[in-house]
Amino acid sequence: MDRILLGDNQFFAVNHLSEEKARTQAIRFQKDKAILDVLDNALNLGITTFMCTTHDRMSDICRIIRKNPDKYYNLKVYPCMPYAHKYANAVTELGTVGALKEYMPGGLFSTLTRGGWAYLNKDFITMMQLLIDVEMKMFTGLKTPVIFLQNVLTDLLLGLGMKDVLKAFHEYISSKFHAEAGYITMNLPRLLDVLEDAKIENPIICSSINKIGFRMCGGKDLYEQTIASGRFRPVAMQVLAAGALKPREAFEYVCSQPGIESILFGASSKEHIRESRDMILEMSRGWNHERWEPGMAFRENAVADICN
Repeated sequence: MDRILLGDNQFFAVNHLSEEKARTQAIRFQKDKAILDVLDNALNLGITTFMCTTHDRMSDICRIIRKNPDKYYNLKVYPCMPYAHKYANAVTELGTVGALKEYMPGGLFSTLTRGGWAYLNKDFITMMQLLIDVEMKMFTGLKTPVIFLQNVLTDLLLGLGMKDVLKAFHEYISSKFHAEAGYITMNLPRLLDVLEDAKIENPIICSSINKIGFRMCGGKDLYEQTIASGRFRPVAMQVLAAGALKPREAFEYVCSQPGIESILFGASSKEHIRESRDMILEMSRGWNHERWEPGMAFRENAVADICN
């Protein structure tokens, strides 16, 4: 995975610290062009991986990306599913049958037959596979080397002790989409133990990792010990603790943790993307990467090679 990943919270009015800022972002990104401008800026700065939810708006963004294969040749997308609000809103606006028609792939009747049988038999794995097929429909034709299970479902399955479903997600993503499975969680230490118990080796886990322990279930010390164990591939998110930390302080802490493979951040301006990129790479000089050796001089024209 790339060292730096661009997230999508800023596009869809998600801000864990300020509702006012979230509203401002919602107004700014009403048009698809505003989102694409940020993606273009990130690509021009050498950041080629976009980690995003399966929000309805992403369907149009993916369609535009497909229509411009030369421009977005280097772009990789990491889908994160499911986006629960999408289905709740669809039922409210379209009704139950209308929502099924909107999202069910392969025809309403065949999907209902498959999903109905799964429900009657309490076949959670079949229902999960159905959900994945629905969510991945918008990403057809795009490069999706890693597909993440959102924490809303990961942690629910974790709490219910349904490790077989977590394992089935891993297997289905590999067999159906020829990609790697990733898991987003608010309880990194516990999830890692369960995934290892399910015989999933070296899993990709995205979790809150920050200096003040924001949304780190079990505490910062336990997270640091788990990361240092080298048993998985960590992706750090919420590194700024929803704005409670200054960027330099936040990135300095995350980059000091051995073994963190990727750092996810959100930014809405070219300057903020550049500043975040530069700080991460400046502080990652000891990072174990074949194109990022200790002592390498930090220079502008090296950034794209390092990130790709």
